[in-house]
Amino acid sequence: MRTHRIPSRPAVLVLGAAVLAFLTPAQAGADDGGLPTVTPVSETPALYDDEAGGNSDADDPAIWRNAADPDRSLVIATAKEGGLRVYDLDARLVQSLPAPRPPAEDDAPGRYNNVDLVTGLRTSTGRTDVAVVSDRGNDRLRIYRIDPSKPGGPLTDITDPATAPVFSTDQAEINDQRTAYGLATWQDKSTGRTYALVSQRERTRLALIELKPTTSGTVTYQKVRTLDLPASFRIPNGTTWSPCTEPGELPQVEGMVVDPATGTLYAGQEDIGIWRIRADLTGKPVLMDKVREFGVPGVYDEATEECAAGADPGYGGDRLSADVEGLTLFQESDGDGYLLASSQGDDTFALYDREVSEDNEYEGGFRVGAASTTLDGAEECDGAAVLNAPLGSRYPNGLLVVQDGHETPEVPDGEGGKRTATGFKFVDLGDVVDAADL
Repeated sequence: MRTHRIPSRPAVLVLGAAVLAFLTPAQAGADDGGLPTVTPVSETPALYDDEAGGNSDADDPAIWRNAADPDRSLVIATAKEGGLRVYDLDARLVQSLPAPRPPAEDDAPGRYNNVDLVTGLRTSTGRTDVAVVSDRGNDRLRIYRIDPSKPGGPLTDITDPATAPVFSTDQAEINDQRTAYGLATWQDKSTGRTYALVSQRERTRLALIELKPTTSGTVTYQKVRTLDLPASFRIPNGTTWSPCTEPGELPQVEGMVVDPATGTLYAGQEDIGIWRIRADLTGKPVLMDKVREFGVPGVYDEATEECAAGADPGYGGDRLSADVEGLTLFQESDGDGYLLASSQGDDTFALYDREVSEDNEYEGGFRVGAASTTLDGAEECDGAAVLNAPLGSRYPNGLLVVQDGHETPEVPDGEGGKRTATGFKFVDLGDVVDAADL
């Protein structure tokens, strides 16, 4: 039987005898400039990426504020083959929704990758808040109505069953899994239309997708246009450089967020850096910051499944270690604020000024460290979400939720190893503001 559970990380980059990617700062020798550390208040129950755990793997969160009762606000998060999870503000599970089953035995199963929210989406039955999810396994978007008063759980699937794949032409292409991956939503103030920006796995392509109501009360979507980011770059020494990846892959985008005030899309190309792009995918993309590994040559070794790297020519950035992930927007009421990005390679978070006119100047960063022996920090963070608004008595200063790619304490798998465990950490946003001096 064909397997479709493909590792989500690119090839590991090896420089001499040292592995630079996906190691802790102590292992990689990273210099984070003495960044401050904040600690989580709580964490969700661990998800396990094995058969017993339903192949669940935490990835991307979104925070929904209940305007009528902020204490009953929710965190909606993806668990890949495990589907969707909904948590309350105490990080307790409220609802679990499975990903769709494969169309046939040998087809790829549903796999929920990223999630974002839309407030007041127009449907034939009225305006409603929804969660939009990229189903990587089926190359589709799925739309869930949010209603905290609904018996059985707040989420209801209102996706039109007739929706088409986002990038694929048939099931064979879907099974190859060059499918819908990263996702961000955007409501165009000038037209009132609602969109999702979607990236393609193992490719550099972005797609602008318009969400549309149907007469039956469901939501469908239509592709408007696409944009391909570069896969190779001319660097100052006169050569052309591409990041080392597995054969046939291109440097993909996952983390994305749109600034609603300016209609600006920020897209994290994992092994390259952060792009600033018009959200309608017109105009010229600007690479606003690069990962440290930018420009480092590498050759993929089939035997080791690693990239042997050459000398670093020094063309990379200073704040991000590949992969760059988890982009989210810290909005302030006066229009100021910050773009937050997860620097997955060194377990840090970078903050950039929200103002395009100031070229998104770097403003500092932080770590999410362990609060105790049982409440650990965030490592290898994929997704992140921030909401700078009071959330009742639990988080009066707002909330930051980050994915933890290495949940501890570890649990034995019964075969002499450890179960692969992930989860989400809840951090008081006031602690971040104080620590990072925002």
